[in-house]
Amino acid sequence: MLAEDGRDSADLLAELARLKEADLPVRGGKVTAYVYDTGRPEVHELAARAYLEMLEVNGLDPTAFPSIVALEKDVVGTVAAKLGGGPGTPGIFTSGGTESIMLAVKAARDARGVERPQVVVPVTAHPAFHKAAHYLGVELVTVPVDTATFRADPAAMEAALTDRTVLVVVSAPSYPQGVVDPVPEIAALAAARGVPCHVDACVGGWLLPWLRDTGHPVPPFDLSVPGVTSLSCDLHKYGYAPKGASVVLFADEALRRHAYFASAAWPGYTIINSTVQSSKGAGPLGGAWATLHAIGAAGYRDLAAHAVAAARRLIEGVADIPGLRVLGTPDASLVALASDDPRLDVFVLSDKARGHGWFIQPQLSFPGIPANVHLTLTGVSLQGVDALLDVLAKAAAEAIAAGPVEIPDGLVDLLGGLDLGTVDDAGFTELLGAVGADLDGDGPMEMGMVNAVLDALPAETREALLIRFLSALYRTRA
Repeated sequence: MLAEDGRDSADLLAELARLKEADLPVRGGKVTAYVYDTGRPEVHELAARAYLEMLEVNGLDPTAFPSIVALEKDVVGTVAAKLGGGPGTPGIFTSGGTESIMLAVKAARDARGVERPQVVVPVTAHPAFHKAAHYLGVELVTVPVDTATFRADPAAMEAALTDRTVLVVVSAPSYPQGVVDPVPEIAALAAARGVPCHVDACVGGWLLPWLRDTGHPVPPFDLSVPGVTSLSCDLHKYGYAPKGASVVLFADEALRRHAYFASAAWPGYTIINSTVQSSKGAGPLGGAWATLHAIGAAGYRDLAAHAVAAARRLIEGVADIPGLRVLGTPDASLVALASDDPRLDVFVLSDKARGHGWFIQPQLSFPGIPANVHLTLTGVSLQGVDALLDVLAKAAAEAIAAGPVEIPDGLVDLLGGLDLGTVDDAGFTELLGAVGADLDGDGPMEMGMVNAVLDALPAETREALLIRFLSALYRTRA
């Protein structure tokens, strides 16, 4: 409820601080997903000031606020110059990877103009493509990857192409195992069929080129590769900008225009949008611009080198931890760890690591790919990688001692056959309690049982349960 006369600013800020007490820390490198830390507080402070400077500027109308045009052209040009483009390479600044991908899919769909369009992706492609296909009325065709390397298979991708294919997708790298797909081969196969090729470099686009500059072997992946027609790159990942910052680049201006939306078919002001959003704050744009120029080329080379050095040290150290192994051969600083010991449940390991103050992201199993945990190493990770290895060793030993999660008899069958449409909120809350998910509990929720149950269910059931879980999490309680 709103206070009649408003609340004191100090009181409101104190409440914000209290609410954030249970949040994961965004600095220090102990959260190996979601956040990216340079270890340079002055950069983050500058970005926050630039963000606030642009906070109330509305990106709805660039003719009213020419500052956003200047900033976006600078940011897009900077990114394009590093990713195989040139001074005239067109692009759009977006709110994140999902919006960049949404625009890439829309542009390809509208440019091709076929009935019942399809987008062909490897199964390791980010779910943002599933979301874009769902929103845009496009059929998504998923193709298995090589289960030894986890890279897209060019022959299998080519076999999936049809006359209805409007876009082929590859990743640089894919998020789950951190490997770069064979971009040149797949882009060439797509081009031979007249099909556009999008490179999802959301996670690696602002890491791989700087690694290449340091002499690190980086497979070809950017706009310089023949057949690549668009590319997405998140600046709030390895660009270290505040959240809400990504760029989608296009090989030509005509394709970018297909990403735009315009409407003049109403009696109000004319609408022309470059993004999914209409009104939007320019804070993320200001923060990204300031971060890019504050860190500079030498800074990004150093941060990239540190992140990959941390990943290499992690991979070497994991070899000495009984029960753990690395999946595939990561090309950058994203690493996935699976268990080769039936006594070691990776979901339990994740909970045990959380108990030691580290967040390690669990990933459910997929046909041919075992359940695993994912770690994203950033510029700050090198100074803490030995501590991370110590925690992994302790958590692995504790997980072996605790044993795998024991799912109550009949629970998986019950959930698999359940019509969630018939379950009311109170009944679903009881189900959550059965898997140890207490929404009213204090402190971090142990997710071992939850993940084990989800892992035992088909994807469609997982998704239905996750939607109900999110609904329950945000439901206002008396």
